[in-house]
Amino acid sequence: ALDDQVGMVAWSPAGDWLAFTLAPGGGMNEQIYIVRPDGSGLRRLTDGGTETNGLADWTPDGRALLVNSNRRDGAALDAYLLEPESGTWRLISEATGRATLNDVSRDGRLAIESRLVYRGNNNLYLLDLAGAREVLLTPHEGPGTFGAAQFTPDGRAIYLASNGDRDLIAFARIALAEEGTPGPIEVVAARDDAELEAFVLSDDGATAALLWNVAGRNELAFYDTASGALTAGPDLPGDVASGLRFARDGRTLVLACAGAASPQDIWLLDREGGAFRRLTRSPHPGVDLAALVRPELVRFAAHDGLELRGWLYRPAGATGPGPAVLDFHGGPEGQARPLFNATYQALAPNVRGPSGCGNRFVSLDNGALRHDAVRDILACAEFVVAAGVADPARVGIMGGSYGGYMTMAGLADYPDRFAAGANLYGVVNFATFFAETEPWMAAISKVEYGDPDTEADLLRDLSPIHRLDRVTAPTIVLHGANDTNVPVVEAEQVVEGLRRRGIPVEYILFADEGHGFRKATNRIFAATAIVRWFDEYL
Repeated sequence: ALDDQVGMVAWSPAGDWLAFTLAPGGGMNEQIYIVRPDGSGLRRLTDGGTETNGLADWTPDGRALLVNSNRRDGAALDAYLLEPESGTWRLISEATGRATLNDVSRDGRLAIESRLVYRGNNNLYLLDLAGAREVLLTPHEGPGTFGAAQFTPDGRAIYLASNGDRDLIAFARIALAEEGTPGPIEVVAARDDAELEAFVLSDDGATAALLWNVAGRNELAFYDTASGALTAGPDLPGDVASGLRFARDGRTLVLACAGAASPQDIWLLDREGGAFRRLTRSPHPGVDLAALVRPELVRFAAHDGLELRGWLYRPAGATGPGPAVLDFHGGPEGQARPLFNATYQALAPNVRGPSGCGNRFVSLDNGALRHDAVRDILACAEFVVAAGVADPARVGIMGGSYGGYMTMAGLADYPDRFAAGANLYGVVNFATFFAETEPWMAAISKVEYGDPDTEADLLRDLSPIHRLDRVTAPTIVLHGANDTNVPVVEAEQVVEGLRRRGIPVEYILFADEGHGFRKATNRIFAATAIVRWFDEYL
């Protein structure tokens, strides 16, 4: 138990060490630690300070960790092999934005590396760790997502998630010749109504567990690598799953599950019996889970006819229009999903730009197309009114990160539509965002938002701060003081501008948080403040 939240945890293959990440003060400057399973031997492997590090996993032999870090250059996350015993850092490749090692072959000769071209577009490379030779595995035109790549146990093939030359992400395979030359990407399992969200191979390589994203909900399936047979798994104990892992013998699968009315817990699936067994019970004192609202997936049209989706939460027994809040997700590559969320009492819409809806949809808000995403805000508001859910005089808007951007854009562009707003660590001024964010974040965001060197006028036009004089709705602003993704200057500009004009505004700054609120006490404080704000003004 430490002062800050632990991020991810990875067992060493021998089970004698655990590696984990921790971000001091909740910022983006994650550090990597190792510890024995009994809690002894705790030590930090990274340098600390403002350095940002990421952890993927261990190498199969347990000698090194697959990490990335900006220790060489603040504007790039390079790929490294980090040996805990000696403390040696081996630079595998220098990045221009972000590079990540996905996997290393069991014989230690080859590695798979992902390099981000820009947000929504990456490539995978096959690296010869001895000779420093590299081969592009994913040649493609335009945006493309290739991820979660894993070697087969014999090193003769790679399985990956891919939307190369297609819209929806599928389960794919790349064969490797004996000398390591890769063949083309071959799709081996795909769905017309869903994207592959995650997968994991069993230790013997005989089975892959696939997690499909079906409009935000997950479905489990199993792929037999020898026969190519795809079998549907049992119904999941929650709407959204994550963290797939096989036991060594491949007979048991572990995963985390959560839903709109159920906090996240860990479950074991006995593949032979087909039954799930619950391992943890997240506490929820004073809350009757059976009384919580389960959302309905609704579909409606944007201004240009594009289909949008949203999760509609309505109180039990509600009749007629009442107060409603639109909650916009972050990213913008995020996705509104039926997850356990203390503040969800309204609509959580998916406007253009999120993941889970296909390659085309995720790129529909890049650059100047962001104007269309902002118009989607109005379509969402009009839908809840036309559906008889919302009183047109009592509609609120909220969101975090990019959702905070959408909140301020909605309040500025449609001041007559919204009666109150809640901006959680949102971007409001792209000029200050690019100047103050982490250099590597700025480098990978130029296609998504616009290039400040060549498209300054576009970024100014897209920044809500220059239309803040149109905002009339009372607004609560919440931010973390240690946020280096969306720096606190973004919040300060909003608060100062609204106070100057006499618009009701409340500012909550958490001294021990970064981008998003991780500590339980802070999450409770934030949720309570947001609900109180909307209760007062709606």
